[in-house]
Amino acid sequence: MIQSSVQDNDLYAEVASLKQKVTEAKIPDSLKDKVFQMITRLVRMAKYGGYTEEYEKISHYVDWIVTLPWKQETEDVVDLNQAKKVLDKHHYGMEEIKERILEYLAVLKLNKGKHKVGRAPILCLVGLVGTGKTTFGYALAEAMGRQFARIPFGGMASALDLRGQSRLHPDNEPGQVIKALRRAASKNPIILLDEIDRVSDRTRGEIMGVLVELLDPEQNQQFTDHYIDHPFDLSDVLFLATCNNTTKIATAVLDRMEVLQMPSYTDEEKINIGQKYLLPKILEECGLNKDNIVIDDELWIKIIRPLGFDAGIRSLERTIKGMCRKVSKLVVEDKVQSYHVTQENIKEFLPV
Repeated sequence: MIQSSVQDNDLYAEVASLKQKVTEAKIPDSLKDKVFQMITRLVRMAKYGGYTEEYEKISHYVDWIVTLPWKQETEDVVDLNQAKKVLDKHHYGMEEIKERILEYLAVLKLNKGKHKVGRAPILCLVGLVGTGKTTFGYALAEAMGRQFARIPFGGMASALDLRGQSRLHPDNEPGQVIKALRRAASKNPIILLDEIDRVSDRTRGEIMGVLVELLDPEQNQQFTDHYIDHPFDLSDVLFLATCNNTTKIATAVLDRMEVLQMPSYTDEEKINIGQKYLLPKILEECGLNKDNIVIDDELWIKIIRPLGFDAGIRSLERTIKGMCRKVSKLVVEDKVQSYHVTQENIKEFLPV
């Protein structure tokens, strides 16, 4: 009898804890009612067995719904001058793309408080690998003062990766959209849909169908994840998409976006990016300062093309990282604080 009494006390404590979490959470009233009904059924199950397994399921579900940003949001900071400074800090050149993003922000500012009337279109940045598409997402979030979350589509094999698994399924869990909202802790973040052209061919149609719902302002106010099983309003989310090309993207998805073509970088632009953006950042990462490595200006043409032409800057970034790591090693081994990269020794620093 004593053991039974202890078990009853534990049960009541667990149930009371769940009820308190739900009561204090800022979640829709209809969802609260639904969870309270689940907890009531849980208490009844205690009399007939299966309580422990069901408690774990409901507890996990409650942990998810109480941590979602149903009402939490950040205040937009739409200052076009500040936004331009942020974009210039992250990207060299690309004036047409930056101008289009500033226009995009201007539309958002003018429509603030009008509840989705005349919303700015969703931007889709199209370009080769390494042209800075993903970085624009981070820059836009910084410029607007919004939280940022990224959903990688590369290799995505099922629409359930976006929409989640039903709680009746053994491997149940929320989809990537709900997970992104939880990471952002805000109902109005910028969510980057990264590389939407790189999904599995077998399930491309299903994934594109979910994308249509995400990007359509008439549909995304009632987005329902299979695990959460309750509508979540995504109309305050700013979606930004990227892809390498548009040939594998459904027409219905393209119709809901404005495609911006990311240009390839010229040699002159790469030299400026290397000198003004990449080198200072990588020096800091490698524990160096600008006095530790001196590079003659005429050598940059070799640094940007060590293995031939590349439209993006990833190869350039890897090359500069390799050079800086070599200098870090030399500084530690030889105790010499400055290394001069010249025409004579440049081959020692470049990839072979």
